[in-house]
Amino acid sequence: MVNGGRQKIKCKYCHKVFLGGGISRLKQHLAGERGNVAPCEVVPEEVKVQIQKHLDSKVVEKQKRQKEVKGGKYSSVLYYQETEEIDEEDKVQVQSRISALGASRRAKEPLEGTSTRAKRQKKQKFSTASSVIAQPICQNFASQESIDQADIAVARFFYDAGIPFTAANSTYFQQMADAIAAMGPGYRMPSYYSLRGKLLNRSVRDIEEYCLELRKSWEVTGCTILVDRLVDKTGYVVINFFVYCPKGAMFLKSIDASEITKSVDALLNLFDGVVQEVGPKNVVNFVTDTSPNQKAASKLLVEKYKTFFRSTCAVQCIDLMLEEIGKMDEVKEVLAKAKRVTQIIYNNAWVLNLVRKKTGERDIVHLGVTRFASIFLTLQSIVSFKNQLHQIFTSSAWMQSAFCKKMIGLEVAETVVDPLFWSLCEQTLKVTKPLLSVIQLLEDQERPSVGYIYDAIEKAKQSIIAAFDDKDSDYIPYLKVIDRIWQEEFHSPLHAAACYLNPSIFYSPNFSSNKVIQKGLLDCIEILEPDVNAQVIITSGIKSYEESVGDFGRPVALRGRETLAPATWWSLFAADYPDLQRLAVRILSQNCSITPCKRSWTMFKCIRFKKRNQLENQRLNDLIFVHNNLHLQERRGDSTKVKSTKRKLDPVCLEAIDANMEDWVEDLGVKDGEEPSWMAITISSERMLANREIQNMDDSSDSADDESCGITKSIDGNNDL
Repeated sequence: MVNGGRQKIKCKYCHKVFLGGGISRLKQHLAGERGNVAPCEVVPEEVKVQIQKHLDSKVVEKQKRQKEVKGGKYSSVLYYQETEEIDEEDKVQVQSRISALGASRRAKEPLEGTSTRAKRQKKQKFSTASSVIAQPICQNFASQESIDQADIAVARFFYDAGIPFTAANSTYFQQMADAIAAMGPGYRMPSYYSLRGKLLNRSVRDIEEYCLELRKSWEVTGCTILVDRLVDKTGYVVINFFVYCPKGAMFLKSIDASEITKSVDALLNLFDGVVQEVGPKNVVNFVTDTSPNQKAASKLLVEKYKTFFRSTCAVQCIDLMLEEIGKMDEVKEVLAKAKRVTQIIYNNAWVLNLVRKKTGERDIVHLGVTRFASIFLTLQSIVSFKNQLHQIFTSSAWMQSAFCKKMIGLEVAETVVDPLFWSLCEQTLKVTKPLLSVIQLLEDQERPSVGYIYDAIEKAKQSIIAAFDDKDSDYIPYLKVIDRIWQEEFHSPLHAAACYLNPSIFYSPNFSSNKVIQKGLLDCIEILEPDVNAQVIITSGIKSYEESVGDFGRPVALRGRETLAPATWWSLFAADYPDLQRLAVRILSQNCSITPCKRSWTMFKCIRFKKRNQLENQRLNDLIFVHNNLHLQERRGDSTKVKSTKRKLDPVCLEAIDANMEDWVEDLGVKDGEEPSWMAITISSERMLANREIQNMDDSSDSADDESCGITKSIDGNNDL
């Protein structure tokens, strides 16, 4: 507006000045509608489309209000009476749009004698089209006050229901908001009974259709059964079963294993039932955690069928390597000092604000997929902020603060200025960085990890040797830990064969076959291909692969060695060797890590708290089934995005507790008269919210009278108001 008046308006894009006509002429100008004003020639296309949608929505909304009052007849007089403020040119445009819509509808009126059903179908189609046109105005047209009101409404729902803030990261969160906005004002949210009834049943059917599509691919690619065990501090054990294939992972079922987890025979029966449900011919790999009973049961399972392999979770094995390295004397001392640094930062609001100001609002604690991945990522973060921390703990502000005189403050300040501490940090990271890179590789959902893990471990070991300048005495203690865990916990013939069959690794100049790889390949041929004649054909075709003969040597195959997923490469260029092709595709399509699966205790806890009838148990099982498979679909949809082991979560929250990092941000204690720790307040409030959420779900089958008492039960069994 020029001089703050509506009668003189200038376009920001072409700088044309409108004298009279108000905002309406500017809208037509930007939308490119000729007649009352010349269209703007330089308006961006996306702005033009937004304005056009805005004008269409105004017409349809006003038309709808008129129909409600006049029984469907178009009355321009009533139309204008309902509008508090409208320009003259707006009236002309609206009337012309209404006339056009009315004429269009009259032209499409069904002929006399048409069935009632046909009329109803036409009416529904018209209503659907109108609702599409009448989508809400883009947020650019909403006032800041309206946006703030919507934001606080969403926030209050989170606070009142005790929903974790990480729920806002869900793909479905924005989809829900868009769907509600498309309905317009007055939309009524689904009721409690709809959510636990027909909508849940519909979601189960949708997920089952998705899972059916995945099952169809198992015959070609094979699949990996992933056994994810969750244990809480009270000894309650839940085992989740997932099935992985290149097309996507699916959640199969969840079992309360508290009473059978110590029995190898009971676990064997449980695992056997899952294999039968999936189909023994489809299973290529069976992955468990590192617990002795699960490993023993899976070994017996493999001996029973002798048609697939078993291994432990690769990420857990890497975490075990990091744990053992963390127990070494020098590393243990470094971690203890680093922990004191993070403790003083996260337990004092003044210090935390000072650190975040220096680090550009970035956190020191970084959360990884496992506890020790988180610890060494945090150590890596501390080293990256070495200069900033040195400035903070030697600044005049720190020297004049009360923290400088406390024992913990003196200890941390001395650590930060100690060159030996930083030297030991650098030495520790020489070992842990290569192992963290292996975890990052395993988190990548774009390609199955089994074809890369063997080579990744070997490269990590070579990186460690190079980092210590080939000094045996410096790196040998670390390599001994890595080799021992690799041999005792993780090595499988499947990993060695997958490395051999991965063209990006096999054809690289640095590749060198060895006895372990050759034996691993032969083991896979004998176990995964029971037909003796097919075994002979497969072994005869290997030479063509090694010498890059035929389609293996095509220029497009040479280029695809690095760019294509290994299983895809074999499906394209090994048609002349169908038996070898089938074996290679099945081997290279497997996963060796349980990390794609989300771990959430909330719904599993509510199963334990109360005995329910059969219908209620089925409803809870359906809820867990939908919850896990929606998460897996979401991860699959994000597989092309860049992944990082550094999860962008606030460490001062329940996620740090879930990652077993609470001791790195725990409360050091507050004496009388001191400022309360922000950490203590945050953890206390979030624990209350988590317990409240669990109890609300637990009370879902209770009567309203039971809910009115206002008492919630915590995870530890205590009662809190």
